[in-house]
Amino acid sequence: MLSSQNKEKVTEESLKLEPVKVPEDIIRDPYVLEFLGLNPNDDFFENDLEEALITHLQKFLLELRRGFSFVARQKRITFDGRHFRIYLVFYNYILKCFVLIDLKIGDLTHQELGQMQLYVHYYERELMNEGDNPPIGIVLCADKSESVVKYTLPENETQIFASKYKLYLPGEEELLRELQREYEALEYDKK
Repeated sequence: MLSSQNKEKVTEESLKLEPVKVPEDIIRDPYVLEFLGLNPNDDFFENDLEEALITHLQKFLLELRRGFSFVARQKRITFDGRHFRIYLVFYNYILKCFVLIDLKIGDLTHQELGQMQLYVHYYERELMNEGDNPPIGIVLCADKSESVVKYTLPENETQIFASKYKLYLPGEEELLRELQREYEALEYDKK
């Protein structure tokens, strides 16, 4: 266990890392959530994933990396008599913006990206504080299609991200397959 002096030292050292310039410097893909203890072969719902993340909030904050502060869970926003709930809301004091996280246990669809755009625009227009940068939205999903992301979001999109999560660290063979698949996707996008 770290003493309070060591914790302060670790915090000071983490703040001295390379300066953050844009959200892409902080947003990860994938996130490794094996500390949740969820088995990828079990049936579970987004609410189960949310509950596990809240139970292990300190570990999740470490996985998110630098600058994240927890703000809300199941944040309700209402307009035109309609209610929407954002699974998790954080504030990143390095980027100086809200970070909204939606959870998806299955494949990412264009509907989730559109819903996240709604949340981000609402926060941008109604809940930003003076001096804040525009909010960032992350759809944390079990799997995603780069093509769905590419064709759903505008080409210059800098506020909405789709990041995969993994419930365990992959083995060497799986990691190599994943790297090869990512390489092929990047090569395909260059065409």
